[in-house]
Amino acid sequence: MKRRDWMKAVGAAAVVGSAIEQVGLPIANGADAVVPTRVVDTHTHFYDPSRPQGVPWPGKGTSLYRTVMPVDWQTVAGPWGVKETIVVEASPWVEDNQWVLDIAENEKSIIGLVGNLDPCDAEFTKHLSRFAKNPIFRGIRWRSDLVPIDRDQEMLVQAANQLKDLDLELDLNGPCQALPLANRLATEVPGLRIVINHLGASGDPQSIHPDWHANIRQLADRPNVFMKVSALVEQVRCEPGQAPTNTEYYLPILDHLWKSFGEDRLIYGSNWPVSDRGAPYEVVYKIVSEYFASKGQAATEKYFWQNAKAAYRWTDRG
Repeated sequence: MKRRDWMKAVGAAAVVGSAIEQVGLPIANGADAVVPTRVVDTHTHFYDPSRPQGVPWPGKGTSLYRTVMPVDWQTVAGPWGVKETIVVEASPWVEDNQWVLDIAENEKSIIGLVGNLDPCDAEFTKHLSRFAKNPIFRGIRWRSDLVPIDRDQEMLVQAANQLKDLDLELDLNGPCQALPLANRLATEVPGLRIVINHLGASGDPQSIHPDWHANIRQLADRPNVFMKVSALVEQVRCEPGQAPTNTEYYLPILDHLWKSFGEDRLIYGSNWPVSDRGAPYEVVYKIVSEYFASKGQAATEKYFWQNAKAAYRWTDRG
């Protein structure tokens, strides 16, 4: 989208409303506000290093090494009307999946969990069957440093088929070079819903990975693949917490994803609290709100919750 076209589109809609205006972030002006009726943040992490057993992630001495619970997320997300989330478990400890499910039992803001299970574990099937009985459990994530998808192809395909048969989904998180492998998996198991995390590791919007555009176009040809627009600010080369707040900066990524996946397969995820490394939550929300508002009300509703519902198939908790 050229700059003049972007400004024209943004000028046609007010993006998010008074909350963003109150903190001094730029919003678009227009007669009709384009505001989603519901927002589901499909990528948050909760953990508590003060537990007797501690946590395997994040590491001690990092800015993330602190207790992060639903109430903390609600403090930063609530002012923008974001009231529901799908938690993505980053811990490789099997019982940490249960830890989140136990929290979700009394925390209605959690409508889903993307668990962490290793398909190479001899007890993978047992663990998957156990957690799948809980309707909050919506799938698992394979992170490239824990489950490289360039090895044990037969075992991975077998596990992927198990997910499909249980009507669960698969999140994938890895480098840009792994996208062709994700494409192969999506082709071999076409009935499995796959959600690519973090833009497919595009890199900084102004210095995108050289293979990213082609890899994204290829992957988008698979109708069972969704793209999570998350980690947008963390990939910017900047001082911690100082990613640009203007939506224009991110157009090289957002426009290509829109052109490739269209309005039906892009999903909102903040990656909070990791996103704080790039910018505060309100900036993360403002950028994507402004962009998708320029696409109209229908596209905004799809991006902020309807597409996620199609991918994760959660049960509304009332």
